[in-house]
Amino acid sequence: MSLLTDKYELTMLAAALREGAAHRRTTFEVFARRLPAGRRYGITAGTGRFVETLAQFRFDEAALDSVADFLDGDTLDYLAGYQFTGDIDGYPEGELYFPGSPVLSVHGTFAECVLLETLALSIFNHDTAIASAAARMVSAANGRPLIEMGSRRTHERAAVAAARAAYIAGFTGTSNLEAKRSHRVPALGTSAHAFTLLHTPDGQSTSDWEKVAFRAQVDALGVDTTLLVDTYDITAGVVNAVQVAGTRLGAVRIDSGNLGVLARQVREQLDSLGATNTRIVVSGDLDEFAIAALRAEPVDLYGVGTSVVTGSGAPTANMVYKLVEVEGIPVEKRSSHKESHGGAKRAQRLAKVSGTIVEEVVHPATQAPPIPPDLVSRPLTVALVRGGAPIADLGLTAARERVSQGMHSLPWDGLKLSNGDPAIPTRIIAPTLSER
Repeated sequence: MSLLTDKYELTMLAAALREGAAHRRTTFEVFARRLPAGRRYGITAGTGRFVETLAQFRFDEAALDSVADFLDGDTLDYLAGYQFTGDIDGYPEGELYFPGSPVLSVHGTFAECVLLETLALSIFNHDTAIASAAARMVSAANGRPLIEMGSRRTHERAAVAAARAAYIAGFTGTSNLEAKRSHRVPALGTSAHAFTLLHTPDGQSTSDWEKVAFRAQVDALGVDTTLLVDTYDITAGVVNAVQVAGTRLGAVRIDSGNLGVLARQVREQLDSLGATNTRIVVSGDLDEFAIAALRAEPVDLYGVGTSVVTGSGAPTANMVYKLVEVEGIPVEKRSSHKESHGGAKRAQRLAKVSGTIVEEVVHPATQAPPIPPDLVSRPLTVALVRGGAPIADLGLTAARERVSQGMHSLPWDGLKLSNGDPAIPTRIIAPTLSER
């Protein structure tokens, strides 16, 4: 785990140890200067994974041997005993974020904080991108369930993290069994076209083959299963499915073709066959735009793969990890288009009495701003880690509820899928001269 990092973090550590600056007290901050192009909000995700991973971020003998060729003895000794003992504050998982939001603040010595940059960013940039895309799909589905089924379209470990992030954003479950084991995400799935194609005895028609496959599936899984009806001919497939399972069949799935047209045809056909409660599941290259286009169609559930596990066009949240305070003194980067804002920070979100949010306010950690009397303020920054130990509720149930509440708090324009500015502005209050 400790080598999931970049070399320059260790070379900076070595130089800081050599000159005596490694133990200066610092604050590093994770934030995004801007949202992915056209996006109006983001969903914070990865907080729980990052906090839980801290305990595993240790340098064993094998890790030390692999870096011994470029590090001196003092640095290797420091790494041998490394364990993060600082404090971490940040946005709880599932919280909305906007440009400049201090999603994570890491407090400790320079030595222990600098080593966490790549770990923090690799987790937050991936999980936040997935959750943000998934939330747009959940919004587009307008209350209809979604299943994440993109494991075959990404790295095997990223698939597990993606399933977790999509579930936080409001997906009903995942096809990935490791996500079920490690994160308790509900696992869902029945069969693929291969199962139907397997049943091809000589001398029979494709319709006969399909019924043999359907019968085997129903015998094993019960009539509440979902039968995939588009392997050969959808119209015949629906007839075969109802003949085999009866009118109490749980669902049929369509995985190809013009999904809107086919969903209408299949609904009419199911109703005419008496299977009025049989649901229709659609899948096949769906994203938030395709889901929105199907909103008026008789679709009961969506299966989403490639688009959700790749962030639907925004595979990273573009977050950065920057040093913002040294021994209580604000420090900031002034590079063109890569600026940062100095000082440890906290944040609160202002809303109308109705609950609709209007502004994000980022302020010095020790200097809360006044709140307009006609608005309601909600603190966003919470304590996550103290003395290296997790203290926050990192459960997915709370994170899912947070996403739901956040989406309901957005102004109507903020829910649009079309390109636009962030749903609300972020106001960053600079430290006073005394804090500088």
